[in-house]
Amino acid sequence: MGVLMQAFYWDCPREEQQEHTWWNFVATRLDQLRTAGFTALWLPPAGKGSNLFGQMSMGYDVYDYYDLGTYDQKGSLKTWFGSGSDLKALIGAAHERDLKVYADLVLNHNNGADAEEFNPILQQKRWTLFKPASNIFTRDWTCFNPSPYPDSDPGAFGDMPDLCHTNPRVMTGILNHAKWLIEEIGFDGFRYDFVKGFGGWIVRGIHDRQYTRNNQVVDVYGVGECWAGDEYIDTWLDSVNKWADNRVGAFDFPLRYRLKALCDTPGFSLRTLAEGGVLMKDRPFEAVTFVDNHDFRGSDEVIREKMLAYAYILTHEGYPCVYWKDYFRYGLAEPGQPSGIERLVRVHESHAAGGTNILYVDDAFYVMERTGFGAQPGLLLALNNSGGTIRQRVHSSFTNRELKPLAWKAGGSIYDPQPVTTQADGWCEIAAPGRGYVVYGV
Repeated sequence: MGVLMQAFYWDCPREEQQEHTWWNFVATRLDQLRTAGFTALWLPPAGKGSNLFGQMSMGYDVYDYYDLGTYDQKGSLKTWFGSGSDLKALIGAAHERDLKVYADLVLNHNNGADAEEFNPILQQKRWTLFKPASNIFTRDWTCFNPSPYPDSDPGAFGDMPDLCHTNPRVMTGILNHAKWLIEEIGFDGFRYDFVKGFGGWIVRGIHDRQYTRNNQVVDVYGVGECWAGDEYIDTWLDSVNKWADNRVGAFDFPLRYRLKALCDTPGFSLRTLAEGGVLMKDRPFEAVTFVDNHDFRGSDEVIREKMLAYAYILTHEGYPCVYWKDYFRYGLAEPGQPSGIERLVRVHESHAAGGTNILYVDDAFYVMERTGFGAQPGLLLALNNSGGTIRQRVHSSFTNRELKPLAWKAGGSIYDPQPVTTQADGWCEIAAPGRGYVVYGV
């Protein structure tokens, strides 16, 4: 499926001195990303947020879905990321480089209402009257739970007004907004924020619809933020994808926590990486794997040896998502070097295909094989969680082949991996440095 770049992080416009120019800033990195092998971008919410208390918003508190930086409201003309024309220019430039662009869609909650209204069900006033300058998808108290319509909402987000999706006005507003983003603005799909807060039928309704742009059919991709355990995510995916032709994916949160333990917890057993209970193993074609995102900040981020986790997701099955902050801000791209994310992205695109075979695993050493498919010949990954180099004989499907080191990194030391020659029956000796990895391939 390629490799996805999450092209933002929390407070990124301020952190990188790109307030109101983030869209233009991302555009300057497109050539670098495409050359590395990335195939898609995930952008933050594009609509105008509430900008409460004079603070610019990341967009997860939507006020005006149709204000992409066009209307002077909520204390600003542009959004924190730029103007609507800047956004369309970024999307156009990405398309010229064969990069898909996915919008972050916030469909559960709003914020920054213009006035209070009396809710007769609660017998109290609430901030639920939205009269945005775009004058499109306006909302009143009946658009939020509790309302005169059935409350099928499984969850609310904090104390923000919680959209009532069974209200036909809300349902129509959401569907029309998605259509506008695809056909008029140019997006190719969506990341759905906080899907635990609304029924899967909303997402299915968006994906069942037909879209065209420039007289061409647009195949829309979608991935849900279902921040939960494996069984809950399974249930959510089934609710969206049952009888659906255009299936939606989900972020693999169970795997992410396993990878954080791999990187940050001394003595983590690599046997855990061979266990089920993660989307990548149970539903690989619907799994979007990742190491960190904008919701993991401070000590919640992966702190130590993060490249172990990237080596894992960029060689295994699933649709890997790389975090902008890791790639650029933390300097883990390491362009031109065998030890950075850039090299792993290249290896993913050139070699990582086919089924997965675990060739060896114990507490300290893990060897996995991708069998290859089509033009991608497959690979071997050796992952070492001990303090020193480990060598291990394994039986692979590569026979009479020289496997060269394609990417590697050693924890706190220099390592010079050597090619491996497989025997006629597939046996070979694989090595990897302490707290490091080596990816081998033809």
